[in-house]
Amino acid sequence: MTTTARTAPGPDPERAVRTEPAVVRPSWLARLLATAVRYRADLLVGLVFVLLACWLTEGLWPAPAQRMLALNPEDQTLYEWFLAVDSRALLGDFSLLTDRLNAPDGVNLMTNTTVIALGVLFAPVTLLLGAPVTFALLAAANLAGTAVAWYLLFTRTLRARRLAAGLGAGLCGFGPGMVSQTNSHLHMTAQWLVPVIVWLVVRLLRAADPDATPGGPDRLRLAAAAVGLAAAVTVQVFIGEEVLFLAAAALLVMAVAYGATDRALLQRALPAFGGGLMVAAGLALVVLAYPLWFQFAGPQGVADGMFSPYYFSADLSSWWTISPLSVLGSDSSARLTTGPAEYNTFLGWPLLLVTVGCAVWLGRRRLAVACVAAALVMGALSLGPEVVIGGERTALPGPYALLAGLPVVDGALPMRFALAVLPLAGTLLTLAVDRALRERGRARRLVPLAVAAALLSVFPAPLPTTDRPSVPKFITAGHWRQCVRPGGVLVPVPLPTPQDPWPMRWAAAADAEFGMPEGFFIGPYGRDGSATMGTYKRPTSSLLADVAKRGIQPPVGDEQRRQAARDVHFWGASCLALTDDAPHAQSLRGTLEQLYGPGTRIADAWIWRF
Repeated sequence: MTTTARTAPGPDPERAVRTEPAVVRPSWLARLLATAVRYRADLLVGLVFVLLACWLTEGLWPAPAQRMLALNPEDQTLYEWFLAVDSRALLGDFSLLTDRLNAPDGVNLMTNTTVIALGVLFAPVTLLLGAPVTFALLAAANLAGTAVAWYLLFTRTLRARRLAAGLGAGLCGFGPGMVSQTNSHLHMTAQWLVPVIVWLVVRLLRAADPDATPGGPDRLRLAAAAVGLAAAVTVQVFIGEEVLFLAAAALLVMAVAYGATDRALLQRALPAFGGGLMVAAGLALVVLAYPLWFQFAGPQGVADGMFSPYYFSADLSSWWTISPLSVLGSDSSARLTTGPAEYNTFLGWPLLLVTVGCAVWLGRRRLAVACVAAALVMGALSLGPEVVIGGERTALPGPYALLAGLPVVDGALPMRFALAVLPLAGTLLTLAVDRALRERGRARRLVPLAVAAALLSVFPAPLPTTDRPSVPKFITAGHWRQCVRPGGVLVPVPLPTPQDPWPMRWAAAADAEFGMPEGFFIGPYGRDGSATMGTYKRPTSSLLADVAKRGIQPPVGDEQRRQAARDVHFWGASCLALTDDAPHAQSLRGTLEQLYGPGTRIADAWIWRF
């Protein structure tokens, strides 16, 4: 008898396929939650910055259209108009020379600080919710965004501990100068691209260093960093050129100081690094050539600065004075500067002493030396052409006197050079706290506590706000369309000026759908085409402004009527509008009726059509 060997049945391939558990890929929500958990500490820091920014601007919320900054309402009116004009780009109605102000000449948007990139980016918000909402969002977002950007630079590039980076970035985003400039200077507080530019310059340097990349400079990384740097610089030009200028000046001083302390790196990397910078500059110039030409030589452009460096210079004693906008500040110290939007130097003696102490403790660390050198240079330049101490001129020339009158330089206010000191001081504090946290002994606790206490001495208070006058129903309800042709000119009475730009709120509320004469802007109306704030007034405009100021109705004859007709023709006006809230409205109405005849009542306004 034979037996057949029986073998154990093998695995069924088909069955195995059928019973193998399916691979479940995590959903996008799960991946998002996993990322949030991984970066929870960074997200917490960012949240703190956002909450702090919202708290500082709390007076604008939750009704931005009914509230405004109390310390600089004129500039807020200007920037809301800028945002309204910039939002027209979303509708295909945009030009670097806008006809929506200073009719018929228009306004050169590149000559003015119009934050074009931000205005276009937030155009949907402006068109849907209004320019005041966009302004409030940007006022808070610029502070938080700048702090977050510096935090990321400190943690990713410097590899600093989160506590150290958070303290340093807090000073960069919420220092006295930044909080002060938040009083309507959106172009100065939008600094969140500056850390990006610094990061790209560092990447360019590392790619150019043959010791950092085996086989010589990494040409691919060099090219990528150069292209990125060109892009960042280009965008910053359309946000705020003055911030870009200050960043470039500080980086130049830092590069010289760093190269002086590390000559070996300078010799190794300079050729490739310089070449990368030239490529970045060339690429940016290709894009910016026409806008920059338009700014300085185009229609309504100006090539000079209009602000006196002797007036807009920092008082030396303001450096050790605490800002009036800080919790511990005093209103009496406001006399040391030109206004509440320019507390750029008010670091206060506690923060100044701690920063100097940290710099000394860091010793000869190259980055610390570079930061100190740049801070000293930028701080010295902020003093202007003549040193002022306690409000008294000393007749001692300041370092700025060596640069006064140079092209581009004269467009920057000397006192704003101090804004570059904030991130430099923030970097020094970050380096010091990070070193302390990596050591053992008393420094591990003393340095962070000293830095935190110094920062608390300049901790800001919420910005003062006030109720804003309501825009006339004639504008908000769209009644103005009954007398203004599409794209036409509406003449508010009295007309807007740099001192009283309030009718420009009408245009902002109407999304800049109509133009108006005169207004608040920078234009070439000085001697030989030099820069001035606003333009000269037409005779009829002067007459109406005098009535609005004094309330006295002047005698009107045939010559005034003929001049009034010529002015209306010059402006290309569709109609004049006098609303009930105008100063001395009755006297103005009587004057207008003598000039143009009886008016027509529409909503809360009297109008005269042409």
